[in-house]
Amino acid sequence: MENALVSRPFEAPSTAQKERDLVERYRRADPEAFDEFYRQFSAMIYNLCLRQSGAPETAQDLSQEIFLKIFRSLARFRSQSSLKTWAYRIAINHCRSRRGRRRLEAVSLTRDDGEVIDVADPRRGPEDRALAASESERLARALLDVEPRFREAVVLRDLEDLNYQEIAEVLRVPIGTVRSRIARGRDQLRQILEGVS
Repeated sequence: MENALVSRPFEAPSTAQKERDLVERYRRADPEAFDEFYRQFSAMIYNLCLRQSGAPETAQDLSQEIFLKIFRSLARFRSQSSLKTWAYRIAINHCRSRRGRRRLEAVSLTRDDGEVIDVADPRRGPEDRALAASESERLARALLDVEPRFREAVVLRDLEDLNYQEIAEVLRVPIGTVRSRIARGRDQLRQILEGVS
């Protein structure tokens, strides 16, 4: 007779199950649930806001406003999409609503004291790092000149690394529209960069 106890390999909970558990903990007023959500998504939201607004201070303000909205609505999350796409959707919509009220600024890569912030690969030499910082700033400025609906799609795909399906869910448009916006956004960005010396 075979052993009645069959050993099963450990199955880790799926991402969707982890998200449902986190939301359920939040609904039960678990004080750690929102902190966990914030740790998981704060950098993602801030980076999206920075790429949409172009200014670190504005990105911080937008991020705080977005997390306040999320805090107020997380208990109503229905798991029809992932938490990630849901959070991106709230962030994109909030950035859109604030776009008309805030002036877009180029990202500053210098500190208040005028020293350049070194965001380049530390293995490069000083000349290479300076050139990379200059290119990064040039790209950030050019991205602000791309039409907003195209910029959103390019940022979500090329900088935030979302797939086409996730972008379609965030923007609430068909995948064909996502592809078109990305193509047109990349084309606009290329034209802007070619015109900027």
